[in-house]
Amino acid sequence: MAAPTGQKSGEDRKHPVDETLPPIKMFTSGLQHVAAMYAGVVAPPMIVGPACGLSPTETAFLMGASLFTAGLATLLQTLGFWKVGAKLPFVNGVSFAGVTPMVAIAKEHSPHDALPIIFGAVIVAGVLGFLLAPYFSKLVRFFPPVVTGTVITLIGVSLLPVAFRWSQGGNEQAANYGSLKNIGMAAVTFLIVLVLRRVLRGFLQQIAILLGLVAGTLIAIPVGITDFSALTKASLIGFPTPFHFGAPQFDVAAIISMCIVMLVCMTESTADMLALGKIVNRPADERTIEGGLRADTLGTALSPLFNGFANSAFAQNIGLVAMTKVRSRFVVATSGAILIVLGLCPVAASIISLVPLPVLGGAGVVLFGSVAASGVQTLASAAMEKGENSLIVAAALGVGLIPIAAPEFYHNFPKDLLVVLDSGISTGCLIAIVLNLAFNHFGRKGAPDAAAAADPAPDPHALADVPEIPQQPDRGRMDDGETAASPAH
Repeated sequence: MAAPTGQKSGEDRKHPVDETLPPIKMFTSGLQHVAAMYAGVVAPPMIVGPACGLSPTETAFLMGASLFTAGLATLLQTLGFWKVGAKLPFVNGVSFAGVTPMVAIAKEHSPHDALPIIFGAVIVAGVLGFLLAPYFSKLVRFFPPVVTGTVITLIGVSLLPVAFRWSQGGNEQAANYGSLKNIGMAAVTFLIVLVLRRVLRGFLQQIAILLGLVAGTLIAIPVGITDFSALTKASLIGFPTPFHFGAPQFDVAAIISMCIVMLVCMTESTADMLALGKIVNRPADERTIEGGLRADTLGTALSPLFNGFANSAFAQNIGLVAMTKVRSRFVVATSGAILIVLGLCPVAASIISLVPLPVLGGAGVVLFGSVAASGVQTLASAAMEKGENSLIVAAALGVGLIPIAAPEFYHNFPKDLLVVLDSGISTGCLIAIVLNLAFNHFGRKGAPDAAAAADPAPDPHALADVPEIPQQPDRGRMDDGETAASPAH
């Protein structure tokens, strides 16, 4: 029966991912994403800059460049063009996976050459990743729910120590690290966010994290942990001059190191896209992942032009999407535009940096815990009673938690291997994929039982009023018996 006049049929209505919000809601929701990921973007240049012999002023320039390039990469990911971009609410920023090898490169070369060599290696790694994206995306068939649920859980659990360090003050060398004042401020922010989520309704509930950060920052001023020095020293305009630190240089060892980092970033981004697709009720198929990886790698290849580093997905923002259920990619595109403005206007960037790390840590516990909870919910639909799925999850989580529970566990291993081993997400993901193939694919005979072939449980994050998304024809069975069907774009 035709839809009544003046009403849109389910097929005509936009998916929430493609909807736009009113301007004020768009801006405040985008600002909330920026607040959640700001510290993660500026932290790598804060580490790499001094390692390359940069002065505080030059390091601040590097931080602005990282904000600017994170904004460009986020726009590539959310808006996209041609076959570039996942077109999901996906925030991109400087990957922490590259920090250790970049610091190692800086130690092996003079301060004058360190950054140009790093930038040259990042460019090559980005181009290589862009060329590999169509082939890498085909690995999506090796990510059934038993794998994706494990990886999503690891993403959340791996991020929680970051929130704990922020709650203690962020700088382990500082005298007040772990003080009662810092942890108390984190606890206050944590409680504020929970109360706001409980008592507010509608849009205000959706921006509870932002409101909690503002309230926590205001309370932190009389407590004495808000630092205004960055605001007083910041200039109004600061464009990241192309190749400010010199033309890129190409060193073979550095290139190999950063290419390994790029593969790690692509693995983590694939897992993040699968997680986000699950949360927004638009499962990431092969085409989506290919576009997302192209955006990651193209953003990485272009970043050194503006003095930036390798970019990848920011998992902490997935928790924000899961918590607020604001699924519009245009909200995240707005956050990309805000990041560009922050990169061009150091004064604006310093205002965001006024949020003390303990305040950010208190909110981060809620955000990152939401990611882990999403992983557990995914595992609930992964036929855990079938075959050796519970063993797969146990082994992958166990190995993936090693860098978190025992950070020095691999300290005697070659440094090149640490790029992968120090990432619990990457190691856990690889273990889950290999074991899923070993137990659920190779050597198995006969068709899966009817119970295992049943449709997966509905997405726990799907909203009740979202229309059913038209599905493409079935693409075959996943390795653990789940049915793979991708939504039409």
